[in-house]
Amino acid sequence: MRGPYGFEMSESCQTCKVRKDSFFCQMETAALKGLDLVKAPSVYPEGAVLFMEKQDSRGVFILCEGQVKLSICSSDGRTLILRIAKPGEVLGLAAVLGGTPYHATAETLRPSQVVFIRRDDFQHFIASHPEVYHNIVKQMASTYDGACEQLRTVGLCASASERLAKVLLEWSREAEQTTSGPRITMPLTHQEIGEFIGSSRETVTRTFSEFKSRRLVALKGSTLTIPDRAALELVAGA
Repeated sequence: MRGPYGFEMSESCQTCKVRKDSFFCQMETAALKGLDLVKAPSVYPEGAVLFMEKQDSRGVFILCEGQVKLSICSSDGRTLILRIAKPGEVLGLAAVLGGTPYHATAETLRPSQVVFIRRDDFQHFIASHPEVYHNIVKQMASTYDGACEQLRTVGLCASASERLAKVLLEWSREAEQTTSGPRITMPLTHQEIGEFIGSSRETVTRTFSEFKSRRLVALKGSTLTIPDRAALELVAGA
């Protein structure tokens, strides 16, 4: 059945046509059946806030399709984007398991299909299916690795050029490969990229201009191509 924004809505995780090669999508059949009993699927437009930093955790959100950015804010209003969640990820997992408020704000970057599971239902689900703990550990380890890499990029890279190059190279890993190089549909605005790498919007715009003049990237609208990956890796210090 087609839902809003053309998503293929499925009543069961077992027959879902968008199942990903991710930790929770690849659970055993018994666990998937149990998940079907407690989940509540929804579709959100671009810019929808799933949960906010410091809000009491009320459940987890499984991202089926779309993109969600996770960010934190300082007391003076500055924002740092931690990462962009991919389909198959469970959002709010650490908060629900630890009984703490959400650690970040989760906002959709484009229309997204999301499954919500109430905190009590999720805790009962994993207690009934202890084999799921293996999936949970894998996801939390992956999230930890991503957080370390983000800290390395923001805190240890000497220049905005190096930080931006690292981010573009990371995005290019799963990008469409063309004869002109990896082609990326930019998920963030210049302002948001600045929040992602710890720089101002003006610095990001200026750095993109430098990259274009050096023919490290080609940018048309929101589509970016990397014609010389090796040269960009030199900038990133890779």
